[in-house]
Amino acid sequence: MLATLWRLKPCRCFSPDVSATFMSAQGGRRNGLSLLGFPVWRSKSSGKIRENPKKRDLSEKKLTRYFVDHRRVKLVAGSGGRGACSFHSEPRKEWGGPDGGNGGDGGSIIIKADRVVKSLAQVTPLYKGEDGQSGRSKNCYGRNGGPSYVFVPLGTVVKEQGSTVVDFSAHGQEYLAVFGGAGGKGNRFFLTNENRAPTSATPGTEGQERVLQLELRTMAHAGLVGFPNAGKSSLLRAISKARPAVAAYPFTTLNPHVGIVQYRDHEQVAVADIPGIIRGAHLNRGLGISFLRHIERCRFLLFVLDLSAPEPWTQFRHLQYELDQYEPGLSQRPHAIVANKMDLPEARGQLETLKSHVTQRVIAVSALTGQNTEELILHLRELYDGHLSAEASHGVKPSRW
Repeated sequence: MLATLWRLKPCRCFSPDVSATFMSAQGGRRNGLSLLGFPVWRSKSSGKIRENPKKRDLSEKKLTRYFVDHRRVKLVAGSGGRGACSFHSEPRKEWGGPDGGNGGDGGSIIIKADRVVKSLAQVTPLYKGEDGQSGRSKNCYGRNGGPSYVFVPLGTVVKEQGSTVVDFSAHGQEYLAVFGGAGGKGNRFFLTNENRAPTSATPGTEGQERVLQLELRTMAHAGLVGFPNAGKSSLLRAISKARPAVAAYPFTTLNPHVGIVQYRDHEQVAVADIPGIIRGAHLNRGLGISFLRHIERCRFLLFVLDLSAPEPWTQFRHLQYELDQYEPGLSQRPHAIVANKMDLPEARGQLETLKSHVTQRVIAVSALTGQNTEELILHLRELYDGHLSAEASHGVKPSRW
C-alpha cells in the first residue's frame, strides 16, 4: 500500500504566467510548432489539407475525341404488347364470358434539344424503345411503354436520305421521331352477339423504324473565317475568355470553338472559331465541308487575313469563292475584314496595299499584343445591333446567346 502511494505523483499547480505560456504553446502546436518552438513534422497519414491542383486545359487532340458533330442513328420504337385470351372463372358462374385484356402500346422515341448538351458524342448509334406489356385476365390491360428521349445540342439538324426533317434552334424543342406499335386486342374485344365466346386474340404491332443523320451546326452570331495559321484562335483568345489551342503550325484547331464577347450593358455576342479553310474545301479537301456547315448559322462573318502573306487580298477572294461554292450567297452576308499580325515589320506596307484592293472595311489588329482589338469589339457590336434590327423588322424573334 505504501509502495503504491509512493509511485503516485502529486498534483502540480502552475502559476498564471506558466499557464499562459502553455496555452500559447498549444496554439503553436496547432500551427506546426512544439512546446520549445521547434517545427513538428506531420506524417502522411495525418489530416493535412492539400490544395487541389489546377485543372489543366484539355488538349486539342482530346477535344477532338470528345467533340462529335455528326451521327448516324437507327431508331426502333417499342412494339405493342400481346392481347390476352382468357375466360372469367368464378364459382357458381358457369358462363363468365371472355375477360382477356388488350396489350399496352410500345414506347415512342423523341429527339429533344437541350442547351446543356454541347456535342453529339453521347448519342449512341442505336436506340430501342420500350415494349408494351401483354394483357392479362380479368380485363387487365398491359402497361404502355414509356417514351425514350435522345438529347441533342442546339443547332442540330436531323436529315433523312439527304432531306432536312427538323432543325433544332430552341431549348426544349421536341420531335417525335418514331411511333410505338399499337397493343394487341384481347378476346374481350371480339365479344359480339353472334360470338359470345371468342377465342382469338391479336399480337401487338411492331414499332416504327427509321435511320436518321444528325448534324451539328455551331450556334453563333459571328464566325471567324480564314486560312490555316491566320491567327483566328489567337484572335478569339484576345477578345473573349475562350481558350482554344494555339501553335505555330497549320490546322491547330480541329473543332469549332465558341467565345462570348461581353459588353457593359450585359449584352453577349457569340463568336465561333471555324477551323482553317483551304482551296478546294467545297470539294471536301482538307477538313472539307464537315466544318463549312458551321458557317451557315453565323449571321455575320469576320474574314481574318494574314498580313505576313505575300498577297493577303487574294486570300479574301479565295475565301469568298469557297463559301459561295458551298452555298451561294454565303459570302454576301454582313462581314468585315480583319487584318491580323500587325506586330510584324512588313505588315504596315501590306495593310495599305490591302485597303487599295478591297472596298470593305479593314480592321487592323494584332492578336498577339492585343493592338486595336477595341475597334474590332466595337465593330462587332455594330454588326450585332444591325442583325437585331433586321430581324425585328421582319417580325422574327432575335436569337440571343
